Amino acid sequence: MKKTLIVFTAFALLSGAVVAQTPNTLTKQEKKQGWKLLFDGKTTKGWHTYLRDTVGSKWQVVDGALVFDQTKPRSGGGDIVTNDIYENYELNLEWKVAKGSNSGIIFNIQEDPKYGATYLTGPEMQVLDNIDASDNKKENHLAGCLYDMSGDATVSKPVPVGEWNKVRLIQNKGHLTFYLNGIKTFEGQIGSEEWNKLVANSKFKSPAFADFAKVAKGKIALQEHPGSSQWRNIKILPL
Repeated sequence: MKKTLIVFTAFALLSGAVVAQTPNTLTKQEKKQGWKLLFDGKTTKGWHTYLRDTVGSKWQVVDGALVFDQTKPRSGGGDIVTNDIYENYELNLEWKVAKGSNSGIIFNIQEDPKYGATYLTGPEMQVLDNIDASDNKKENHLAGCLYDMSGDATVSKPVPVGEWNKVRLIQNKGHLTFYLNGIKTFEGQIGSEEWNKLVANSKFKSPAFADFAKVAKGKIALQEHPGSSQWRNIKILPL
Protein backbone atom coordinates (compact mmCIF):
# COMPACT_ATOMS: atom_id res chain seq x y z
CA MET A 1 0.00 0.00 0.00
CA LYS A 2 2.78 2.41 0.89
CA LYS A 3 4.63 1.73 -2.38
CA THR A 4 1.46 2.36 -4.37
CA LEU A 5 0.85 5.65 -2.57
CA ILE A 6 4.42 6.80 -3.20
CA VAL A 7 4.19 5.95 -6.90
CA PHE A 8 0.82 7.72 -7.22
CA THR A 9 2.12 10.83 -5.46
CA ALA A 10 5.17 10.97 -7.69
CA PHE A 11 2.95 10.60 -10.75
CA ALA A 12 0.67 13.37 -9.52
CA LEU A 13 3.60 15.69 -8.97
CA LEU A 14 5.00 14.87 -12.38
CA SER A 15 1.60 15.38 -13.98
CA GLY A 16 1.24 18.74 -12.24
CA ALA A 17 4.60 19.87 -13.57
CA VAL A 18 3.56 18.91 -17.09
CA VAL A 19 0.17 20.62 -16.86
CA ALA A 20 1.44 23.88 -15.35
CA GLN A 21 1.79 26.46 -18.13
CA THR A 22 4.85 28.66 -18.32
CA PRO A 23 3.93 32.39 -18.30
CA ASN A 24 3.91 34.15 -21.68
CA THR A 25 3.50 30.96 -23.68
CA LEU A 26 0.66 29.34 -25.60
CA THR A 27 -0.52 25.77 -25.25
CA LYS A 28 -0.91 23.59 -28.31
CA GLN A 29 -4.67 24.01 -27.98
CA GLU A 30 -4.42 27.81 -27.84
CA LYS A 31 -2.20 27.83 -30.92
CA LYS A 32 -4.71 25.62 -32.71
CA GLN A 33 -7.53 27.98 -31.74
CA GLY A 34 -5.60 30.95 -33.17
CA TRP A 35 -4.38 32.76 -30.06
CA LYS A 36 -1.38 35.07 -30.52
CA LEU A 37 1.00 36.37 -27.87
CA LEU A 38 1.25 40.15 -27.62
CA PHE A 39 4.16 39.89 -25.16
CA ASP A 40 6.92 37.29 -25.44
CA GLY A 41 8.09 37.67 -21.84
CA LYS A 42 11.54 38.82 -22.94
CA THR A 43 11.24 41.95 -25.07
CA THR A 44 8.89 44.83 -25.87
CA LYS A 45 8.60 43.65 -29.46
CA GLY A 46 5.22 44.53 -30.95
CA TRP A 47 4.78 47.67 -28.82
CA HIS A 48 5.78 51.32 -28.94
CA THR A 49 5.12 54.45 -26.93
CA TYR A 50 2.09 56.30 -28.25
CA LEU A 51 3.06 58.66 -31.11
CA ARG A 52 6.67 57.47 -30.97
CA ASP A 53 8.67 54.79 -32.72
CA THR A 54 10.12 53.00 -29.70
CA VAL A 55 9.21 52.05 -26.13
CA GLY A 56 10.22 54.54 -23.43
CA SER A 57 12.72 53.59 -20.72
CA LYS A 58 10.07 53.53 -17.98
CA TRP A 59 8.76 50.36 -19.59
CA GLN A 60 11.06 47.39 -19.05
CA VAL A 61 10.91 43.62 -19.06
CA VAL A 62 11.75 42.19 -15.63
CA ASP A 63 11.47 38.51 -14.69
CA GLY A 64 8.99 37.73 -17.44
CA ALA A 65 6.76 40.74 -16.80
CA LEU A 66 6.29 43.99 -18.71
CA VAL A 67 6.84 46.57 -15.99
CA PHE A 68 6.05 50.26 -15.81
CA ASP A 69 8.62 51.74 -13.41
CA GLN A 70 7.72 55.26 -12.32
CA THR A 71 11.19 55.80 -10.82
CA LYS A 72 12.77 56.05 -14.28
CA PRO A 73 13.27 59.49 -15.94
CA ARG A 74 10.02 61.19 -16.92
CA SER A 75 11.10 61.44 -20.54
CA GLY A 76 10.88 57.66 -20.80
CA GLY A 77 7.17 57.49 -19.99
CA GLY A 78 3.91 57.47 -21.91
CA ASP A 79 1.30 54.84 -22.67
CA ILE A 80 2.52 51.97 -24.82
CA VAL A 81 0.37 50.71 -27.69
CA THR A 82 0.36 47.69 -29.94
CA ASN A 83 1.97 48.08 -33.33
CA ASP A 84 -1.04 46.37 -34.87
CA ILE A 85 -4.72 47.32 -35.08
CA TYR A 86 -7.41 44.98 -33.75
CA GLU A 87 -11.15 44.89 -34.30
CA ASN A 88 -12.99 41.73 -33.22
CA TYR A 89 -11.11 39.80 -30.56
CA GLU A 90 -10.78 38.37 -27.09
CA LEU A 91 -7.89 39.86 -25.11
CA ASN A 92 -6.57 37.97 -22.09
CA LEU A 93 -3.89 39.26 -19.73
CA GLU A 94 -2.75 39.42 -16.14
CA TRP A 95 -1.85 42.55 -14.20
CA LYS A 96 -0.70 43.54 -10.76
CA VAL A 97 0.05 46.94 -9.26
CA ALA A 98 2.05 48.36 -6.38
CA LYS A 99 0.27 49.93 -3.42
CA GLY A 100 -1.64 53.07 -4.41
CA SER A 101 -1.09 52.53 -8.13
CA ASN A 102 -3.34 53.28 -11.07
CA SER A 103 -3.27 52.18 -14.72
CA GLY A 104 -5.61 50.96 -17.43
CA ILE A 105 -6.21 48.95 -20.58
CA ILE A 106 -7.27 51.35 -23.33
CA PHE A 107 -8.46 50.04 -26.69
CA ASN A 108 -9.85 51.14 -30.07
CA ILE A 109 -7.17 53.83 -30.09
CA GLN A 110 -6.81 55.92 -33.24
CA GLU A 111 -3.11 56.76 -33.21
CA ASP A 112 -2.83 60.15 -34.86
CA PRO A 113 -0.87 63.30 -33.90
CA LYS A 114 -4.14 65.23 -33.71
CA TYR A 115 -4.99 63.12 -30.65
CA GLY A 116 -2.50 63.91 -27.92
CA ALA A 117 -3.44 60.95 -25.73
CA THR A 118 -4.73 57.40 -26.08
CA TYR A 119 -7.84 58.08 -23.98
CA LEU A 120 -9.13 60.74 -26.38
CA THR A 121 -10.32 58.00 -28.71
CA GLY A 122 -10.21 54.77 -26.69
CA PRO A 123 -12.42 53.45 -23.87
CA GLU A 124 -10.66 52.04 -20.81
CA MET A 125 -10.91 49.04 -18.55
CA GLN A 126 -9.64 50.37 -15.25
CA VAL A 127 -6.61 48.94 -13.45
CA LEU A 128 -6.36 50.12 -9.84
CA ASP A 129 -5.46 49.46 -6.24
CA ASN A 130 -9.02 49.95 -5.01
CA ILE A 131 -7.92 50.52 -1.43
CA ASP A 132 -5.07 53.01 -1.56
CA ALA A 133 -5.07 54.65 -5.03
CA SER A 134 -6.30 58.23 -5.03
CA ASP A 135 -8.68 57.58 -7.94
CA ASN A 136 -10.97 55.30 -5.91
CA LYS A 137 -13.64 57.83 -4.98
CA LYS A 138 -16.09 57.06 -7.81
CA GLU A 139 -17.32 53.49 -8.06
CA ASN A 140 -17.01 53.39 -11.85
CA HIS A 141 -13.32 54.19 -11.41
CA LEU A 142 -12.66 50.91 -9.60
CA ALA A 143 -10.63 48.03 -11.03
CA GLY A 144 -12.28 46.20 -13.93
CA CYS A 145 -14.88 48.89 -14.58
CA LEU A 146 -15.52 50.68 -17.86
CA TYR A 147 -13.74 53.80 -16.69
CA ASP A 148 -15.99 56.73 -15.72
CA MET A 149 -18.93 55.07 -17.45
CA SER A 150 -20.08 51.85 -15.81
CA GLY A 151 -19.38 49.53 -12.89
CA ASP A 152 -19.24 49.58 -9.11
CA ALA A 153 -17.91 47.78 -6.04
CA THR A 154 -20.32 44.86 -6.51
CA VAL A 155 -18.39 43.70 -9.60
CA SER A 156 -14.93 45.13 -8.90
CA LYS A 157 -13.14 42.34 -7.05
CA PRO A 158 -9.37 42.65 -7.57
CA VAL A 159 -7.07 40.33 -5.67
CA PRO A 160 -4.79 41.83 -2.98
CA VAL A 161 -2.08 44.21 -4.15
CA GLY A 162 0.98 42.31 -5.33
CA GLU A 163 -1.02 39.37 -6.70
CA TRP A 164 -1.97 38.75 -10.33
CA ASN A 165 -5.43 39.73 -11.59
CA LYS A 166 -6.88 38.00 -14.66
CA VAL A 167 -8.61 39.98 -17.42
CA ARG A 168 -10.82 38.94 -20.31
CA LEU A 169 -11.83 41.77 -22.62
CA ILE A 170 -14.01 40.77 -25.56
CA GLN A 171 -15.02 42.98 -28.46
CA ASN A 172 -17.10 41.57 -31.30
CA LYS A 173 -18.69 43.97 -33.79
CA GLY A 174 -18.64 46.68 -31.15
CA HIS A 175 -20.18 44.49 -28.45
CA LEU A 176 -18.02 44.67 -25.32
CA THR A 177 -17.76 42.25 -22.43
CA PHE A 178 -15.32 42.74 -19.54
CA TYR A 179 -14.31 40.15 -16.95
CA LEU A 180 -12.00 40.65 -13.98
CA ASN A 181 -11.02 37.49 -12.12
CA GLY A 182 -13.95 35.65 -13.67
CA ILE A 183 -16.55 38.27 -12.70
CA LYS A 184 -18.36 40.13 -15.48
CA THR A 185 -17.87 43.85 -14.89
CA PHE A 186 -19.45 45.26 -18.04
CA GLU A 187 -21.41 44.29 -21.12
CA GLY A 188 -22.75 46.66 -23.75
CA GLN A 189 -22.76 47.79 -27.36
CA ILE A 190 -20.66 50.72 -28.54
CA GLY A 191 -22.88 53.31 -30.19
CA SER A 192 -26.14 52.00 -28.75
CA GLU A 193 -28.65 54.25 -27.01
CA GLU A 194 -27.54 52.87 -23.65
CA TRP A 195 -23.89 53.47 -24.53
CA ASN A 196 -24.57 57.03 -25.59
CA LYS A 197 -26.27 57.67 -22.24
CA LEU A 198 -23.21 56.37 -20.43
CA VAL A 199 -21.00 58.74 -22.45
CA ALA A 200 -23.38 61.66 -21.79
CA ASN A 201 -23.07 61.09 -18.04
CA SER A 202 -19.28 60.84 -18.08
CA LYS A 203 -16.32 63.13 -18.59
CA PHE A 204 -16.27 61.95 -22.20
CA LYS A 205 -19.19 64.25 -23.02
CA SER A 206 -16.68 67.11 -23.13
CA PRO A 207 -15.85 68.56 -26.58
CA ALA A 208 -12.26 67.43 -26.01
CA PHE A 209 -13.55 63.87 -26.47
CA ALA A 210 -15.45 64.51 -29.70
CA ASP A 211 -13.94 61.39 -31.31
CA PHE A 212 -14.11 59.17 -28.23
CA ALA A 213 -15.17 55.56 -29.02
CA LYS A 214 -16.33 56.45 -32.52
CA VAL A 215 -14.58 53.46 -34.10
CA ALA A 216 -14.83 49.90 -32.75
CA LYS A 217 -11.36 49.13 -34.05
CA GLY A 218 -7.87 50.33 -33.19
CA LYS A 219 -4.74 49.80 -31.16
CA ILE A 220 -4.55 48.54 -27.59
CA ALA A 221 -2.64 50.40 -24.88
CA LEU A 222 -1.26 49.82 -21.41
CA GLN A 223 -1.46 53.09 -19.54
CA GLU A 224 1.17 55.12 -17.75
CA HIS A 225 -0.40 56.51 -14.60
CA PRO A 226 0.62 57.21 -11.00
CA GLY A 227 2.33 54.19 -9.49
CA SER A 228 3.87 51.03 -10.89
CA SER A 229 2.21 48.21 -12.82
CA GLN A 230 3.22 44.81 -14.14
CA TRP A 231 1.75 42.81 -17.02
CA ARG A 232 2.12 39.29 -18.37
CA ASN A 233 0.36 36.55 -20.34
CA ILE A 234 -0.93 39.14 -22.81
CA LYS A 235 -2.58 37.24 -25.65
CA ILE A 236 -5.29 37.85 -28.21
CA LEU A 237 -7.70 35.70 -30.19
CA PRO A 238 -9.11 37.23 -33.39
CA LEU A 239 -12.85 36.58 -33.70
